[in-house]
Amino acid sequence: VQLQASGGGLVQTGGSLRLSCAASGRTFSSSAMGWFRQTPEKEREFVAAVNWSGGRTVYADSVKGRFTISRDNAKNAVYLQMNSLKPEDTAVYYCTFSRYYSGLTSAQSQYDYWGQGTQVTVSS
Repeated sequence: VQLQASGGGLVQTGGSLRLSCAASGRTFSSSAMGWFRQTPEKEREFVAAVNWSGGRTVYADSVKGRFTISRDNAKNAVYLQMNSLKPEDTAVYYCTFSRYYSGLTSAQSQYDYWGQGTQVTVSS
C-alpha cells in the first residue's frame, strides 16, 4: 500500500492551498482518513479527519473554520482545502488511512498507513 500526498508549497499569509492524497494497493472506501502535521519543534498533531462515507468530519480547534477535509472513494483519495493560512500552519502535512476503522477519530493509533508528507510553508 502506498499513499502519495501532493499540493504543498509556499504561500503568503491569508492564502490557500489544497492538499491531495491518493492511495494505491488497497481500497479504502470503508476506512477512516485523516491529516496530521508536524514541525521540528512539536510532535505530530491532529489536523482533520473524515469518516468512511464523508458524512462526518472533525477538526483541530486551531484549523476549524479555515480547513475542510473531503474524500472521493471512487478515487481512493482524501483532500484538505486550507484557506486563510497563517504562519503557524507551517509544517509537514501527512495523510493517513485506517486499515479497519471506519468512524471518526483523531487518534493516531487508529491509523495504519501514512503518506510521505508534503511541506506547507506560510510566509508572514
